[in-house]
Parts: sequence; structure tokens; C-alpha cells
Amino acid sequence: MNIEEKNIEGKWTLYTLTNDHHMSVRLLNFGGIITEINVPDRNKNIENVVLRYAKYTDYENNPTFLGAIVGRVAGRIQDASFTIQDQNYTLEANEGKHHLHGGSKGLHQVIWQATPFQTEDSVGVKLAHNIQDAEDGYPGNLTVVVTYTLTNNNELIVDYSAVCDKATVLTLTNHSYFNLTGNAMETIHNHLMTMNSSGFVELNAELLPTGTKINVTDTPFDFRNGRKLADGIHSSYVQNKIVNSGYDHYFIFEQNSRGNIIMQDDTSGRVMTVQTNQPGVVMYSSNSMDEALDLVLGKSKRYLGVCFETQASPASLHHEGFPSIFLEADEKYEKQTVFSFQVER
Repeated sequence: MNIEEKNIEGKWTLYTLTNDHHMSVRLLNFGGIITEINVPDRNKNIENVVLRYAKYTDYENNPTFLGAIVGRVAGRIQDASFTIQDQNYTLEANEGKHHLHGGSKGLHQVIWQATPFQTEDSVGVKLAHNIQDAEDGYPGNLTVVVTYTLTNNNELIVDYSAVCDKATVLTLTNHSYFNLTGNAMETIHNHLMTMNSSGFVELNAELLPTGTKINVTDTPFDFRNGRKLADGIHSSYVQNKIVNSGYDHYFIFEQNSRGNIIMQDDTSGRVMTVQTNQPGVVMYSSNSMDEALDLVLGKSKRYLGVCFETQASPASLHHEGFPSIFLEADEKYEKQTVFSFQVER
């Protein structure tokens, strides 16, 4: 196990975590951004399986939230407002008239206090940040800790913990774009997905939840027995078309089960498993990715990566029956998502 630190542009620190099997993870203290996850394929070629910019300075704007921690609330808040205990709160409208991913000064834009650590079979970095009451429009003084741990089982464990001194709303996630072909050699069309979800949230033309849950049966959203992402990308189904052909939807995991996703790439043999105690996930297949971004291997393009934004649902602020993002004063927020990597021979 090993951890290295490198100064970036005199203002950030890049941490490289490496385990005994040569898997490595690189992350910045700026935005808690994961810049690389390097894992072997079936031929033992070690390649990066997340998208990254060509230059670290490109993360300063980061319109696609590449690799970043997002919050206080991941996802869209309708009309950039919500009500807690009869008190109305107005947030920054940074996507039309709505609020997205914590706003332009969300957690993806802060320099976190970083503490590296190492144990016998793991290595990691603990990131901490304090947000003052109303600093970002949200109520309460919030303390957030996000811990990235790389194990010798080729697992990247992401632990989120937080506490606030007022009743507030909170759901945190990571916004990495995964591509198991390695170094984004191909698009994600042929990635095979399996997910234990029988329902997803309907979206309107503004990509906001309508309040309706749709059963996945007989739709391109049924991943219970496995299907390729291409099925939804090429589908004429209205919910695929409404998000620019693909997926950008909240899937609700089966009750009383730990959220489980398996994604496979036959070409490389790589298999990634996602397990979480979050109630659901937004799966985004980069249908609307800006095609002018400079990535390390060339220009960005649609369908170059897929995000698994494990989280509760901001729809719960305006509709009943959705996984809540409400957090009581002094209640401990504790969530975990584990990304595991294997190879299929």
C-alpha cells in the first residue's frame, strides 16, 4: 500500500493511492475530485476507467462536475426553493430557474481539509469541510467529512458523514463518469448493466420529477436481468428521448436491500460492482455532455461515460413518497458507496 502527494499549480494537492495489486486512485483536495481510477483488464493492462480533463486547471470550472463531490444536495431542486418547518428557503438558480448540485459554489468548488491515512490493508484520504449557516442558501452550520479508502480487495470505499445544527436538507454523492473500456477507448453503448430496481422516477421536459414512479417492466429501464446501455440510447421510449436519448433518471432500489449495480465490459473483461446504503441512484449516460471539453485523450463526446449518483431524492421536497433528503438538527448523516473492480476471464 502506498500514498503519494503532489502539488498542483501551487494551490491544490493531488493524492495517489495505490494498493498491493497495482490498482490506484488519484484525487484532488479541490472538490474531492477523483481524477483517475486505474484498474487491470483481463490481460493485466492497467488503465484509467473514469473520465478526466487534459489539464488539472480545467477542473476549476468543471461544468460537467467531472469526478467531484456534489452537494449539499445532489440533483435538481425545483424552482430553487424548498420549505422546512414553514420556513421557505431560496437557493441560487444555476440551471434555468432551478438549482443543480448545490449551486455554482457547492462542494465541488471548495478546497477540503485533507488527512491521508494508511492501515495494513488500506490507504486513503479523509476530507473535511465546514459550511456556515446560509453561506450557500441552505439552513444550518454543516460539518461534512468524506473519506476515500482503497483496499487490497480492489475496492474504492466512499464514506459520507455530516451533522448540522439546524434542520436542513442533505444528500451527497460523487459524480465520476465511468468507462470500463479503459482510457475511454470506446463509448459505453455496449456496457452490460444489472441493477436491483423495479421502479424509476418520471421526468418532465425540464428534467424535473413529475411525482410519478414508473414500473420498469417492459421498458428500457429494466436492468434486473441485465441489458446494454445501448438499449436506452437508441430507444424511442419517451423517457429516454426526453433526456436527449439515454438515461438521466433516479432508480429506486428494492426495499430492505443494499443497492447493487453490476456493470461489465466484454472487450476489456472489467466488471464493476456498486453497493450502497443509499435508497437509489441517478444513472446518467452523458447524453448531453459538452463535446468541446478537453479530456486527457481528446475531445469529449456524448456517451463517453456513465455516472452512478447514489443518493436520496430531491423530488421528496415537492412530492410525497420519495426517499427523503430531510436531516434533523444534530442528526448524524452516514452513507456509504463501494465501487469494486474484478476481471471476467
